[in-house]
Amino acid sequence: MKTVIRLGGAAVFALLLTVFACTPDSKQPSGAPASGSATAEQTPVRPAVNAPAFNADSAYAYIQKQVDFGPRVPGTAQHKACAQWLEATLKRFAPNTTTQAATVTAHDDKKLPVYNIIAAFNPQATRRILLCSHWDSRPNADQDTERTKEPILGANDGASGVGVLLEIGRLLAANPLPSSLGIDIVLFDTEDYGDYGIDDSFCLGSQYWSKNLHTPGYRAEYGILLDMVGAPDALFLQEQNSLGYAPHVVKKVWNLGNELGYGSYFINKPTRAPITDDHLYVNQNAKIPTIDIIHYTYEGEFGHFWHTHKDNMNAISKTTLQAVGHTLTTLVYRESVNAI
Repeated sequence: MKTVIRLGGAAVFALLLTVFACTPDSKQPSGAPASGSATAEQTPVRPAVNAPAFNADSAYAYIQKQVDFGPRVPGTAQHKACAQWLEATLKRFAPNTTTQAATVTAHDDKKLPVYNIIAAFNPQATRRILLCSHWDSRPNADQDTERTKEPILGANDGASGVGVLLEIGRLLAANPLPSSLGIDIVLFDTEDYGDYGIDDSFCLGSQYWSKNLHTPGYRAEYGILLDMVGAPDALFLQEQNSLGYAPHVVKKVWNLGNELGYGSYFINKPTRAPITDDHLYVNQNAKIPTIDIIHYTYEGEFGHFWHTHKDNMNAISKTTLQAVGHTLTTLVYRESVNAI
């Protein structure tokens, strides 16, 4: 599903320079008052925020429903049925939900259908935040030791991020944001139909969307991609492409996750290498600063279940879903009153 970009020493050094250049200097400028002085700038008081409670049981049920369709491989009946269910579900929360349908050519020259499903909350608002995840599943268990040619269920790799976003969509419908902030939930299709050795063969749905935006001139202040966010042992290191394109968003999300008590998930260390995922094309083509919250270990692995038949509901933890969902829900509602 994901591919890792291996950088040479010079490239890594350049990337780190970019990241650190975006980090404020901790030293006080010459002539600035000491923090304890009477003239020191006071920390502004944040407005009160009443964010609704994220329900991990609900997110889990949304994941189970997707898995119940079976593997969601583009071009299959299960894939089409799940797309219809996802659109209908989001329409209950955002009535103007649409599906961006297209046909793309895969690395094996196969023509594949793409259904990018887009739900806009407060569509009239000019200030917008993009929340996204992919919903298709891998057509083969290439990291398994048996049944390697058979498709996988993709409970974590595919359904988990969608489950979290559907629950957030439900909360947005029940607890509307102020009209000044809009949220777009975009479910990207055909992310996992790729070949590790072929550039740009993954993430076909997001590549299409980022070059053919659903609304002409569409802009979002920033975006957050969820990918593999349900594992019991999940670690969310700071992904290097995210640090390169949107370090301020990484800082905002990871600080909030730690503030809410999820420091064992949101680790303040970079991944060993940049990861090619849907957010890369959103950054490159749509020019929306977008980060990736993705399970990735210190050793540079996506988990023992990745692209295997073990990626079933046993790979999903409600505790992890709560950590991610609570963090994103709080973020959205704080943003709505400029309290973050």
